Formats: sequence, structure tokens, C-alpha cells
Amino acid sequence: MGQSGRSRHQKRARAQAQLRNLEAYAAQPHSFVFTRGRAGRSVQQLSLDVRRVMEPLTATRLQVRKKNSLKDCVAVAGPLGVTHFLILSKTDSSVYLKLMRLPGGPTLTFQINKYTLIRDVVSSLRRHRMHEQQFNHPPLLVLNSFGPQGMHVKLMATMFQNLFPSINVHTVNLNTIKRCLLINYNPDSQELDFRHYIKVVPVGASRGMKKLLQEKFPNMSRLQDISELLATGAGLSESEVEPDGEHNTTELPQAVAGRGNMQAQQSAIRLTEIGPRMTLQLIKIQEGVGNGNVLFHSFVHKTEEELQAILAAKEEKLRLKAQRQNQQAENVQRKQELREAHKKKSLAGIKRARARADGDSDAEDPGAPPEALGASQPEEEEDDAEYFRQAVGEEPDEDLFPTVAKRRRRGGPLGKKKQGKEQRPGNKGRGQGGNWRALKLRGKSQRVKSKLGPRATHHNVGPASRRGT
Repeated sequence: MGQSGRSRHQKRARAQAQLRNLEAYAAQPHSFVFTRGRAGRSVQQLSLDVRRVMEPLTATRLQVRKKNSLKDCVAVAGPLGVTHFLILSKTDSSVYLKLMRLPGGPTLTFQINKYTLIRDVVSSLRRHRMHEQQFNHPPLLVLNSFGPQGMHVKLMATMFQNLFPSINVHTVNLNTIKRCLLINYNPDSQELDFRHYIKVVPVGASRGMKKLLQEKFPNMSRLQDISELLATGAGLSESEVEPDGEHNTTELPQAVAGRGNMQAQQSAIRLTEIGPRMTLQLIKIQEGVGNGNVLFHSFVHKTEEELQAILAAKEEKLRLKAQRQNQQAENVQRKQELREAHKKKSLAGIKRARARADGDSDAEDPGAPPEALGASQPEEEEDDAEYFRQAVGEEPDEDLFPTVAKRRRRGGPLGKKKQGKEQRPGNKGRGQGGNWRALKLRGKSQRVKSKLGPRATHHNVGPASRRGT
């Protein structure tokens, strides 16, 4: 495999340049444009057109559902670096636009008196040249007539300026300026005109030369030579006369992408509107994001006493809220302490009960004693001894039932079962296969009788008697 064609230093320089570009992009303001409530089809399209104006520093494919609240959008905006919200809504009386600064506000509420969509503006033009390359860079913001009319006007101008990245006139690249956003303030009507357009064309050449520089060539079938077109501009209609003058002609400090836009040459700035249009009127300014104290209102004016009363009521509300939160925290702590105390008390009771039942619960368990393992053996031997008495008619030998013999020496009851003792399951029909131990002993006694004869007794069976026979 061949080499990539770039050295190690070139790759490192490119990676560092990409990192710087990402940091610069993250430092720029970003925005969300969406609608809230039942906006309608026209207002939905207007939000998409405003989103088109804010490109590329906006979420072009943002989807906000009905179940998503404003808090959800704020929570998502933080990690993404979003700094502004533009929210459009509609009521029965009018359409509104809210401009919010994240994360702490303020919030500006505008009433949209008039608006025109991009498709309506473009359809009214004779010809337009709107392409996707115009939206690769943010527009150039132009604010007009924002003078010293009041603090609310100054705040509006600051909010609009912070919507877009700042421009250094000494280092800006003119090729990045493809669009222009004009916001004009009318002090008499207190309305804002929102317009969106830009185009740069060369000037100083004849109309025929300009026509040749364009994409479509003129009809030269009636001309004898091309010099007639270049010199006089013959064959061109009067509607193609360009009203350029000192008001829109400038000398380019650097080359601009376009036919005839050369450095140190005269070019004209022509503004072709591409939409949308909006006529805005400021309604109110609030401190927070969607809520907070009203700093300015266009229709409601309150005295100083009313403002102080509202402020006192809000402070009292906040105080009561803090008091309820503290009381709730104390109740939670108290319940937690009671729960821990009850748990400790229960564990102590369980430990005491185990100590009374087993002695020292911390000592090692030595295991069950042999007496406990053989506790049921005397009872079984006693039953077998009783059956031996009934079958043979004599007392059993001590070697045959040692436990019964030991109890007999101690003076305990011989051959008598405890009163009220429950019968074990499986002891039914003791004479006909009720207990396997009894059957086993019965067979042993029969073998003894067969050896000694029918008249032999238990006393004749012994070491001496067997030696005598």
C-alpha cells in the first residue's frame, strides 16, 4: 500500500486546525426555532422560514412534540451549547414570537402584526438566484434606527446582536457574507421590520459586458459583430438597465466569488429579498426564561407602589415556599430516625430471643448431643419389649433391649407405655406387618424356640445350659 501523500507534520497541522475550528464553532451562539401550542400550518411554515434565516447555527431538523415542555427543551439545550430560543405561538387574536436568552433570560415577547413566507416573496420576484451556498454561513446583521429611545430599545438591539457571531471588519472574509438580515426600528409606530436579502454584482462595465458575464447570453442574431454588443449594448431591453449609483457602489478590498468581482474594482451591492418578512412589535420583557418579573410592558403601566406590592407578594410567596421545604426536610429526617431506631430495637429483640433459646449466640455450635440423637430409641425399644412380652410371655433379656433394662434398674416403669402417647403412622395392624422392627424380632424369637424345643423357656437359654447340652 502506498503512502497517503501527507507527512506527519501536515497531518498534525490539519488535526490542530480542525480542533480550532470546532472550538470556534462551539463558542458561537446557537439557536432553537420551534412552535408551541396549536400554531397552524402557516405559522409552522413561518417557523421553518425563520429557521432558514438562522442557518447554519441552528437545529435545522429539530422536532418538538406536544408532550415536550419548555423545561425539556432547556435541559437539552445546555449540553448542546444552545444560547437562544425563538418560539412562535398563535392565539385567537394574533401570532407571537418569543426570543429567549439561555440559561437565565431575559425573554422578549413580540407580537407579529404582519408576515410573509419565503414562497410568497420568491413568487413575486421576476427572477431570483437563491442557492444552498448562501446558507453555509450566518447572515450579516444590520440594525437601523436603534437610537437612544429607551432601555428596552437598547436591550432589543443587544438581543439581536447576540443572535449571530460577531464580525471583525479588518479580518472578515467577504466570501462568507452571502446574506443580509436587516432589522429596522420605527420610533413612531414602535415596530420592527424584519427583512432578509443580499447580492453582489460588478459595475463599471457596459451592459453588454455584464450580460456576457451572466449565465444567459443575449440574442445576437441581429448584430453584425460582437463589438456592437460590447460597445453600445444593442439588443438589450430597457428593463435591464441597472440603477447603480454612489448609494450602492463600492470598491472591493478583496476578491469576491462572482463574475467580475475583482479586488480594487467597483462593484454594486444589490439587495434581492428572499424572505421571510415580518412586522414585529415589542409587548413585554421578562427577567427569566418564560417567567419572572416584568421589566417592561407596552400596554400595562404600573405605579411604584403597585410594583412594590407585587414584589412584596412574591417575596412572601418565596418565603412560604422555603418554609414548607424546610418542614418537609425535617419530617423526612424525623421519619428516617424513627425507622432506624425501630430497626435497632427489632434487631436487639431478635438477638435476645436467640440468646434465651440457644444460650450464648456468639459461641460456636458444638452440634447435637448423642442423647438427643438417640432420644427416640428408648421409646422404640420399649415398644419392641412390650411386643416381646406378649409374644413370648416372658421378660426380654438385658442384652436384647439394653435401654429398657437400664431403666428397669433405675426403678422406672417396665413394659408400660406413656399414657396419651400418639401412635406413630405405620403402627396399624401390628400383628400383620404393622412394624418392620416388630416383624424382625418376631422372626428372631421363632428361631430361638426352634432351637430349644417347644418346652424351652427363656431362662434355659444361657451359656451354662448350652454348655450342658
